[in-house]
Amino acid sequence: MKEFELKYGCNPNQKPAKIYMRGGEDLPIEILNGRPGYINFLDAFNSWQLVKELKEALGLPAVASFKHVSPTSAAVGLPLSDKLKRACFVDDIEDLDKSPLACAYARARGTDRMCSFGDWVALSDVCDATTAKMIKREVSDGIIAPGYDPEALEILKSKRKGGYNIVKIDPAYVPEEAERKQVFGITFEQGRNNFRIDRALLSNIVTKNKDLPEAAARDLIISLITLKYTQSNSVCFAYDGQAIGVGAGQQSRIHCTRLAGSKADTWFLRQCDKVLDLPFLPTLGRPDRDNVIDGYINQNEEDVTAEGIWQKYFTRRPEPLTDADKKAFLAKQSGVSLGSDAFFPFSDNIERAKKSGVAYIAEPGGSIRDDLVIECADKYGMVMSFTGMRLFHH
Repeated sequence: MKEFELKYGCNPNQKPAKIYMRGGEDLPIEILNGRPGYINFLDAFNSWQLVKELKEALGLPAVASFKHVSPTSAAVGLPLSDKLKRACFVDDIEDLDKSPLACAYARARGTDRMCSFGDWVALSDVCDATTAKMIKREVSDGIIAPGYDPEALEILKSKRKGGYNIVKIDPAYVPEEAERKQVFGITFEQGRNNFRIDRALLSNIVTKNKDLPEAAARDLIISLITLKYTQSNSVCFAYDGQAIGVGAGQQSRIHCTRLAGSKADTWFLRQCDKVLDLPFLPTLGRPDRDNVIDGYINQNEEDVTAEGIWQKYFTRRPEPLTDADKKAFLAKQSGVSLGSDAFFPFSDNIERAKKSGVAYIAEPGGSIRDDLVIECADKYGMVMSFTGMRLFHH
């Protein structure tokens, strides 16, 4: 296929629209089902690069959940604890532990379930039936993978009344070294960001504590590769093989850190007993449960435990999750890794990171206040690596 005509571009008024190879060669994809759109393909190609690099860096199956050209999460295929399975709504999936790819999907889709509503999924490996069964029951726009088992493909084709977008990509495809895009009729050209992120990148430890365990190094690599495909400015919290909080597209770095930290806090709190034991009405759908859980944890638009409101969601009135409850639970969390796509200009980022259990940090360094940032990290016994490499993505 030389080109594919799109219904429209970013918005319905932006026509005509298509994807094609500048040199006239075949596209490195097959569209197996549906009709993906312009933004779908932006998510597909960015997310594919992310999972491909994660698999190459860590040797584990990887999955990303993408929305509006940034990941809501990315994860590798590690087993889930029983509480995490419940928090991710996958405790009913048979043979989950037998499929590392399915475990990676459960983690990536379950991290920030509100932001993943209507996501694009990327798989590093051939999609199996277990993974397809989980994808089928979630609200999702489409998927990209290097292949699909026959049973998995049939399961996915039945999604969205047969219209689910399924893309197969050639895993051997290597793009040109130069990449181009137009803004206001003006062409920009740059070399592709082929910078390799691996364990060696974390060798320049600038704090007094230089003990970086392999699990923490793995999580830092996950955070940095995730940031490489996240709209900048961006900060990413990672833990236990997955990105648990992504703060994307903020003009101020502390706002990135606050946003990512609040998402990480919510991810942890979803696993506390009060949340896991919420007595939902059996008729309440999965997306509604996500909204209610978020409201229960963060006290957003309505108090879901208030009289006259709780009856819409629960079989009985649950006890509120108090600030004291949250503070006590979050105080027990530790060992979190944090990556930043550019240097931290102020130590306030470290202070905020500490509140969410961060013990390991990777950032480029290069600020005129590096000494103050290092001093703050030392105050908490953190391990911080200066990578020397910025990871802006626009």
